Amino acid sequence: MASNPHPAPRTLVHWIAFGGGAGLSPIAPGTVGTLVALPIYLAIAAWPPVFYLGFVLGLGLAGILICGRTAAELGVPDHPGIVFDEIAGFLLAMSALPANGYWIAAAFVLFRLLDILKPWPISLADRRIEGGLGVMLDDLLAGAMVCAALHGLRALFWG
Repeated sequence: MASNPHPAPRTLVHWIAFGGGAGLSPIAPGTVGTLVALPIYLAIAAWPPVFYLGFVLGLGLAGILICGRTAAELGVPDHPGIVFDEIAGFLLAMSALPANGYWIAAAFVLFRLLDILKPWPISLADRRIEGGLGVMLDDLLAGAMVCAALHGLRALFWG
């Protein structure tokens, strides 16, 4: 019998890395994981920016440990089911943006595109940085790029 190239989560830390199970989706686990971020975003969107960014920073730091441990224990360097990075990346993308459907939809689509296409410097981080930092960094870079782009559009057209 062939071994599973993508073993299932076995511990609480694994389940957190898998976004509570969202990463087990057989189709587009990264997109499903990003959807998990939506209710989290709506719950914290009204927080003062310093608390919001502190929370996202905390998720990023925790994610390095959570995703790194999960990847190591499952023996898959960047397991497709690990979606904690998508959650943190999307929350970073939405930093200080209006909590309405247009901005959420724009950030969601742009974030998924950047996460899938991995333009530079996301591709560089994805290829060269290993472990938990590598798992988290490409999505945090995508989130930061989306955040900057949307704030730029907001300033240009509604500023």
